[in-house]
Amino acid sequence: MRIHPKPTPRGSIGQSGIRRGRRRVGRYRDRRGRGLRSPLLPQNVPAYNTRSDEFDAVALEAFAEIDAQWHDQLAGLDIAVDEIPRLLPRDPETVEWPDEVTADGAVPLARLIPAGMDVHGVPTRAQIILFRRPLESRAKKGADLLELVHEVLVQQVATHLGVDEDTIDRGPE
Repeated sequence: MRIHPKPTPRGSIGQSGIRRGRRRVGRYRDRRGRGLRSPLLPQNVPAYNTRSDEFDAVALEAFAEIDAQWHDQLAGLDIAVDEIPRLLPRDPETVEWPDEVTADGAVPLARLIPAGMDVHGVPTRAQIILFRRPLESRAKKGADLLELVHEVLVQQVATHLGVDEDTIDRGPE
């Protein structure tokens, strides 16, 4: 006759002094806590890129055409990508955004931060911040996202340079 010990709650110490817990079923790639043995996907596979990597590529492609025409005037401008906007309106029903913010209703899509001084008195460069999640949610991937990002960048660059949006698309005279 075999005697089985009383079942103990998960993770408690049994009568023999041995910690008893549930056993994991199946194999894990990090079985002994030493990290992954190899990358899950090779770098040349499209699934290797994250959504933020793909959006960065779209933003660079959308800005390349504008930069090619206005490179000298945009030398002091940086482009950045943030996940979500950190600024929200107090009253979403009657929101009025300043010219530096491109928005779709109550949701900002991009923001222009003009050049200035930081808290230590060091000059800062002008910066356009694209908000990835709101832009992705308003456009499908591919050409739609590229067109939307290009349109938003044209608006922001026009605000930065103080010219009309049509002038940005045509190029400098």
